[in-house]
Amino acid sequence: MGKESFRSKRFRNIGFLTIASVYFLILVGGIVRSTGSGMGCPDWPKCFGTWVPPTSLNELPSDYLEVYKEKRIQKNQRIAKVLERVGFSEVAQEIFAHPSQYIESEFNVTKTWIEYINRLVGVVIGILIFLTVLAAFPFLRNDPKLFWGAVASLLLVVFQAWLGSLVVSTNLLPEMVTLHMALALFLVALLIYIVVRAKRHEVYQQPVLSSGSLKWMLGGALLLTFVQVILGTQVREQVDIVAFNLSNQQRETWISQLGASFYVHRSLSILVVLLNVALFYFVKQLGHRGMQRMAVWILTCIGAEILLGVVLANFALPAVVQPLHLLLGTALFGVQFLLLMYYFYAQKPKRQPAQLVA
Repeated sequence: MGKESFRSKRFRNIGFLTIASVYFLILVGGIVRSTGSGMGCPDWPKCFGTWVPPTSLNELPSDYLEVYKEKRIQKNQRIAKVLERVGFSEVAQEIFAHPSQYIESEFNVTKTWIEYINRLVGVVIGILIFLTVLAAFPFLRNDPKLFWGAVASLLLVVFQAWLGSLVVSTNLLPEMVTLHMALALFLVALLIYIVVRAKRHEVYQQPVLSSGSLKWMLGGALLLTFVQVILGTQVREQVDIVAFNLSNQQRETWISQLGASFYVHRSLSILVVLLNVALFYFVKQLGHRGMQRMAVWILTCIGAEILLGVVLANFALPAVVQPLHLLLGTALFGVQFLLLMYYFYAQKPKRQPAQLVA
């Protein structure tokens, strides 16, 4: 029993650390976008052809802009051929039709190292998820869903790394950036699932009454938050386009030039508030302290998100606020999914821990 408890606790500790690291990467990624550092390294996985980025322009060839643009185009041609073979001809054509394909960013040491740090954090997460798989191995026999969930998270991280290389090679093509963000949310959900599953015997000890209305409300709130985060990513992409067209000048006019995504994103925030306030009321009726605490975290995230949104809209999109706004949005998604998992397992009958842990 003690050995089983140790295995479960070790797995959960590694899982918690991995989830925290993913959120840190999301924050760093937000900083990359808000500072315009996404193309700080024009190639992948190396940065300007080396594993340690240059610290001055003198370390680069005089024609480095053309060199790395040509390398990127050649890589995209190979990618396009693969996409065409598997039936994604329109996507392949869009990659080359997008104007960013032929734009190369000039070397900026600060932006280069911001992007490089972003990649290093990604490597650390890959290592942590590999450790998560190793820690999940003892569960393979008695709880294969937990083990294969850990393996799936590792595969998803590998795919995310590959997708990250496409984000760079396509010069931050908006569709690629959006897909990258969506998969990051799936990764967060998958990690939360396996961590909660590892401790579900504890959740069983505080059962709650099943409610069809609460299930739909939880699912709806989670889906709405996912849509809001994706819409926010698209708004961020529109901001990048406006900033580029105005050479990063006249910042106070940027919001007025944004498309429909910004206004839909802003309007949906009202529905987010109403739905999650109702969710808090229903969760409170369950009498489960842990779930009530999660519901409070949800409302706290939403309150902070609204405050940051007001700052962004009324103070010319300050760069320091943008990554925090993204981080809180993804944190809201994570807490909602955590609440959903707790509620799912709390409806199960009590079981003996020895039946659950390998």
